[in-house]
Amino acid sequence: MSKVSLASPLVGPEQNLTELTFKALILGALLSMILAAANAYIGLLVGLTVSASIPAAAVSMGVLRLFRRSTILENNMVQTAASAGESLVAGIIFTIPALVMMNAWTGYEYGPMVAIAILGGVLGVAFTIPLRRALIVDAQLKFPEGVATAEVLKTGGIATDKDHPDHVPNEDAAKGVKTLLIAAGIGSLFKLLESAFGLFAAGIATTKSFLAGKYLFIGDITLSPALVGVGYIVGLNIAVLVFLGGVIGTLVGVPLNWWFNSEAIMLASDLDPSTPWAQLSLDNWHDLAVQSWQNCRRIGVGAMMVGGLWSLISLAKPLYCGIKASIHAYKAAKSGTTDNVLRTEFDTPINYVALLILISIVPLYFIFYSALADYEGKVFIASIMTLLMLLFGFVFSSVAGYMAGLVGSSNNPISGVTIATVIVSALILLQLMGNQGLAATLGPIAVIYLAGMICSAAAIAGDNMQDLKCGHVLGATPWRQQIFQVIGVLAAAMVIPFVLDLLDKAYGIGRASLLNPEATPLSAPQAGLMRDLATGIFGSGIAWNFIFIGFALAVVLIVADTIQQKRGSDFRFPVLAVAVGVYLPLGLSVPIFIGGIIAHRVNRKVLQPSASIAKKRENKGLLIASGLITGEALMGVLIAIVAVTWQGSIPLIDDFSLAGWFGFIALMLVCVYLYRKVAAK
Repeated sequence: MSKVSLASPLVGPEQNLTELTFKALILGALLSMILAAANAYIGLLVGLTVSASIPAAAVSMGVLRLFRRSTILENNMVQTAASAGESLVAGIIFTIPALVMMNAWTGYEYGPMVAIAILGGVLGVAFTIPLRRALIVDAQLKFPEGVATAEVLKTGGIATDKDHPDHVPNEDAAKGVKTLLIAAGIGSLFKLLESAFGLFAAGIATTKSFLAGKYLFIGDITLSPALVGVGYIVGLNIAVLVFLGGVIGTLVGVPLNWWFNSEAIMLASDLDPSTPWAQLSLDNWHDLAVQSWQNCRRIGVGAMMVGGLWSLISLAKPLYCGIKASIHAYKAAKSGTTDNVLRTEFDTPINYVALLILISIVPLYFIFYSALADYEGKVFIASIMTLLMLLFGFVFSSVAGYMAGLVGSSNNPISGVTIATVIVSALILLQLMGNQGLAATLGPIAVIYLAGMICSAAAIAGDNMQDLKCGHVLGATPWRQQIFQVIGVLAAAMVIPFVLDLLDKAYGIGRASLLNPEATPLSAPQAGLMRDLATGIFGSGIAWNFIFIGFALAVVLIVADTIQQKRGSDFRFPVLAVAVGVYLPLGLSVPIFIGGIIAHRVNRKVLQPSASIAKKRENKGLLIASGLITGEALMGVLIAIVAVTWQGSIPLIDDFSLAGWFGFIALMLVCVYLYRKVAAK
C-alpha cells in the first residue's frame, strides 16, 4: 500500500460511519467460534493454520447486506473478531494437548483452558496496542493479509442503505458468499461420505518389501479437499517443502532405518529378530514399516528444535525494532493528549492498557499456583512464572506483531517462538525446582501452561496487527477494533475446550482415542514436540540418535535458505516447513503439495490479464480454498459429536471395496473444480 493511500484512508477521520453495532458483535462472535472449531481440526491434523480474515470478510459482507443498513467499517469489525478465533486456537492446539499426552490431564479441562486462552489472548492484544502507530503508520510495514482483506472489503462498497433511492444491490458480496458456501458444501459433503457413510476412503496406503525384504517401502495419500485448500493458500514454496519433509521421513528414512536397524525394529514390533523375512506376513511388514517411520519422525523433532531456535536468532533485529517501537509508542502516548487525536488514530488509552496488564497478574499467579498442585515451593515458583509470562509475553508479542508486518500472520514463526519459550522456561525451572520427586512431574506441566499463554498471546498479537492495518486502510477507529479483537478472543475461548474434547474422544489427539481406538488420530505435531521437550529437559529422557539427524538436516536447510536469501530468490527453505513434513505422515503432505501446484499453475495463468482481473481471481481462489477447509473441518467436528453421543457404528459402511477409488476420483474432481473455477475468465 502506498504512502498516499496510507495517509488517506477510504473513510476519512471526519466521517462517522457506524462501526460498533449489535449485529456486528453477534456475527463476529459467532464466526470466531465457527472458525476456531474449523482451524482446531485442520491445525491438529496437519500442524498448519491459515488466516481466516478473507473468508470472514466475505461472509460478513454477505450477511450484513441482508439488513437495511450496513457499512464497510461494520464488516471490518466482524472480520476482526472472527479472525481472532482462528489465531487463538493456533496458540492452544500447538501447546495444550501436550498436557493430555503426558497424562497431566485426563481430558481437556474446561476451566484451565478457558483461563489460559483468555489471559493469553487478551494480553496479546494489550501488548500490541502501543505498537500500532509505530509499525503501521511510522514504519509502514506491508502487513500483506491486512491489505488483502481491506481490498476484499472495498468490493462491498462503503455503505449500504436499502431505503435510499439510489441503492444498488452489491453483486460482488453476494457472489463471494456464494463461492465460499459452495466450496464449503463440497468439503463437508466429501467428509460426510467418507467419515459418516464410508463410501469414500480416508486415504490410500500401501506397504511393500522389495529385494527379499532388504528394501521396505510405505507410502500413502490422504484424500482430503481441506488439505488441497491448505496447499493452495500456503502456496507452492511451503507445499513443496512440506512434501519434501514427507519424502525425507518416509520414502528415504523408513527404508534406510530398516536397512541399518532391522533387528531393533523387529523387537519394537514384538517380532523375533531371528524370524526369516520370507515368513513375515503383509501385516507384519506393515507393522515394521510403521515402527520404522515412528523412529524417523523424530528427525522432524530435531529439525523443529533447531528451526525454532534459529527463528529466534534470525528475529534479533525484528525483536529489537519491535521492543524499541513499543517503548517509543508508550512514551509518545504518555506525553501526549487525546484531545486533538483524529478518530482514525485513537487507540485504547495507554493507562487502560497498563491497568489491564497489572490486573492480569492476579489470575496469572493463581493459574500457575494451581498447576503446581502440592509442590512445596509453589508460591515462589508461581511468582517466577508470572514474571516470565509478562516478560516473554511482551517480547514475543512484539516480535509477532513486527513479523506479521513483514511476512503476514499465516507465515509468522509462532512455533519457533513457543519452542524457545519451552526450552528457556524449562531450563530456568529445572535450576529452581530440580528434577526429583514432584518437581519432575509438575515442572513440565508449569512449562506447558506458560507456553500455552505465550503462544496464544503471540498468535493474537500478529492477528491484531493485521486487522489494525486493514482498519487503517479503510479508516476504522483503532480502539473499537481492539475491543472487537477481545470479543473474538472471549467467544473462541468459550468453545475451544469443547471442540478439543470432542476431537480427542472421536479421533484422538496425538494418541489413539480411548472411545474409538480404530480411528486415525490427529497428529498434533507441535504439541507432541512441546511434550517431548518439556519432559525431556526434566529428565524423562529424549531419544537423541534420530534427533541429531534432525539437527543436521536443519543446518543444511538453514545454509540453503541463507544462500537463497542472498541470491534474492523467491523460493526459500524455512526449516519448520520441512520439519513438520518429516513429522507428519507422508499422506498428509501429498494433497498439500497438489494444492500448491494448483496455486502455482493458476498464478502463472493469471499473469496475463489486467491487475483487477488477477485480483478477483486471487480472492476467488482464497475463498474456494477456505471454503473447502472450513466445510470439511466443521463436518469433521459434527461427525465427532455424533460419534461421541451415538452408540451406532460410524461409518455406516465398513470396508467398502471401492471406497479408495471413489475417494480418489472425487478428490481429483475437487482439484479440477478448484483450478477451473479460479482460472476461468
